[in-house]
Parts: sequence; C-alpha cells; structure tokens
Amino acid sequence: MTSSAATPRLRGALSYDERSALLFVAPLAAVLLAVAVFPILYSFYVSLFSLKLTRPGRMPFVGLDNYVAVLSDSHFWLAVERTAYFSVLSVVAIAVLALLVALLLNEEFPGRRALGAILLVPWAIPYVANALMWKWIYDSNYGALNGLLYQLDFINSYMVWLGDADKTLPLIANAFVWKEVPLAAILLLVGLKTIPPDLHAAAKVDGANALRRFFHITLPQLTSAFALVVVYETMMAIRHFDLFFILTEGGPGDASHVVAWRIYVETFRSLSFGTGAAMAYVLALATLALAYAIIRVLARRI
Repeated sequence: MTSSAATPRLRGALSYDERSALLFVAPLAAVLLAVAVFPILYSFYVSLFSLKLTRPGRMPFVGLDNYVAVLSDSHFWLAVERTAYFSVLSVVAIAVLALLVALLLNEEFPGRRALGAILLVPWAIPYVANALMWKWIYDSNYGALNGLLYQLDFINSYMVWLGDADKTLPLIANAFVWKEVPLAAILLLVGLKTIPPDLHAAAKVDGANALRRFFHITLPQLTSAFALVVVYETMMAIRHFDLFFILTEGGPGDASHVVAWRIYVETFRSLSFGTGAAMAYVLALATLALAYAIIRVLARRI
C-alpha cells in the first residue's frame, strides 16, 4: 500500500470533532511537556552526572554513584527519620481534626454555612503567608503564643519556642495542620454526604446508639474519603519545604533537617546539582511507593 493511499485512511480514522479536539488540546500538551515532563526527565539526566557549579565546565558521567552516595549518607537517613516523624504526626492530627470538623459541619445548626466558610480561610492562605504568620505567633519577643500563655499564667517568662530542638518539629507540624485541616474536612464532609440516611435510621430502629453507629456505619463508609485524605496529606507532608525554610531554616542546629530541606541545601547551597537531583528522585520514588502502599491497604477495606 502506498503512503499516498494510507494518508487519507489515517485522516479518515479521526472524525472532525476528534481532530478539532486534538487541535485545541495541542497547546496545553505542549505547555505540559515544557514545564512538567521535560524538567522531570532533565533532572534525572542531571542525577547521573557529577554536576557542581563550584567547578564549571566539568560534568563527568557517574551513573548511579550519586544515588549510592545519597543512600549511604547518615545525614540523609537522619533527615528521613525526621521527615517520617513530621509526616506521621501531621497526618494523624489532620485526619482526626478533619473528621471532627466534618462531623460538626454535617449537622444542621444555625450558622453552619458561615462556619464552613470561615474554616476555609486557613486553606486559602498561601503557604508563605501561613509560614510568616506562624513565625510571628512563635516569636520569642512579641509572639501571640507567648503573650497568651503569659497572661494565663502558664509560663513565667517568654520562651524561645523555635529554639528548642525537642519542640521544633511539633510546632512546625502544628502550623502545617492548621492550614491543611480545612481541605481534608471538606473531603471527608463530601464522603459523609454520600452515606445513605436509611442506614442510620435502620440502626436506630435496631437500638444502636450514636457511638455504635459511628464505628459500624460512618467510619466504614468513609474509607474511600479517608484514603484520599491520607494519601494526599502524606505526600504534602513528606515533600513540604516552605515552613521549614521560613520558620527555622533547618534549625536549631539540624533539628528540622528534613529530606526536602536537605535537597535544598545540597542543591542550592552546596551547589551539587547531581546529588541534589538524585536525592529529589529518591524522595519522589519513596513518596509514590508509600502512596501506592496506602492505597492498596485501604482498598482492601473499601
């Protein structure tokens, strides 16, 4: 078959609407390739080389040596431990608080819509603005937290909250939870709205109290919504950087050196783009693997 005969047949394989759709989608696809796909592929390419801006002009190919260096670095594994601690603490707190908020908003009471709108304010605040706000709240000289606790006689003098290595990660997690709870609550509220009222009505007829209805009807029906919340918030917590950069810059000492901060330091302070890219890929792959594992575990209960 000649190419001239094949061309009309290929054109005929797509309808006019399909060709029009491809024409309109092409610019978006080109933008996605330029701003998303290309950087991902190029960063992997960079991770296979020893690229340091402190020695311009030299970029030897090292293969997987950067990955070996990252995985054999004790500081990296300490950062992994801190990231895991921060992520577990944040996600558990978000899930519990979001469930309580969703249960509250699912009830009928005066001002429910206004309360729901107010609860969305933290989620609408940009991450940088949220970090600056909490930096002022935690400030050791004029912070609102010190002022409130001092007025209530819980402390005798103002404290340097972010200067305590034992309190740093929980305080950063608190700022992260405050911003993320509204979105998680909305997702769980949507799940609550999908529960058929007949199930609760039948359970009441059978004599089940509110606590039993919650554990035997509400929670099982929210498994899908919980899976979405846990996966999304886990991915957000693992890769979070803004709060660590603005609140502590990895301090005090290395108390808040999480993996995202280590990537920043390795790439933009040490100017080692090869190992920084390798570390970023390790974080990305670990995040995807963890999300897949969570989905598989929760999917068995759906």
